[in-house]
This record gives sequence, structure tokens and C-alpha cells, in this order.
Amino acid sequence: MGIVVSIDVLLAKRKMSVAEFADAVGITPANVAVLKNGRAKAIRFTTLEAICRVLDCQPGDILEWVPDADDGAQGDA
Repeated sequence: MGIVVSIDVLLAKRKMSVAEFADAVGITPANVAVLKNGRAKAIRFTTLEAICRVLDCQPGDILEWVPDADDGAQGDA
């Protein structure tokens, strides 16, 4: 599965809309959707910093590594 972005959970906890969040961070709502849907290939540290500032959180609160099902099979061959 790779990296999972949990922005929607923190937005719900803070009762903040995607539009409010995007405006506060300085990105478009479309880019918020890309992050939320797991389609982002990269994120700038400045954007990550702004997200953490706006949501008052740490990067680990929104980013999680989830291994793929076949990741555990390495070395079994």
C-alpha cells in the first residue's frame, strides 16, 4: 500500500473544510484531494510544514507507511 496520508481524519477532528484547509496551507483543493486519495508522488517540505502548522500536528500524525501484502514475502523464495 505504501504511504497513507490521513489528512481527512485531522480535518474532521478540527471541524475544518477542505477549502479552509487548502486556503490556510496555500495549496489548491484539487491538490488536497490528491494527497487525501493517495495519488501524490511527492510533497515539498514547505507544504508539509504548512500542513503541520495549520493542523497543529507532527508529520507522523498524517503520514503512515503501510506495507504491501507482498512486502513480507521477501526472502521466502
